[in-house]
Amino acid sequence: MYVIIQTGGKQYRVGLGDVIRVEKLPGAVGDTVALDKILLAASDGELNIGQPYVAGAQVVGQILRQGKAKKVLVFKKKRRKNYRRLRGHRQPYTALQIKEIQL
Repeated sequence: MYVIIQTGGKQYRVGLGDVIRVEKLPGAVGDTVALDKILLAASDGELNIGQPYVAGAQVVGQILRQGKAKKVLVFKKKRRKNYRRLRGHRQPYTALQIKEIQL
């Protein structure tokens, strides 16, 4: 059984027990989060496609970690003008473990 969920403007294919890193969600480590934007659900050879979401479906996950990803460097340069800018950015994320899939 697997489902395709939407969170943080991205889509993820998840199954029971999977650990995924999504855009930062509010909550502390150990809290449970319910995701209800289910785009597709597949179980026992049966495919259920939402229009746009599957009605009544829900995925429950537990927050394992709130952290920051590796630093991404943004470097700008204009040649022969002595213009150089270096900026860094670390995107916050939430690590979720999928505990339950309710269809």
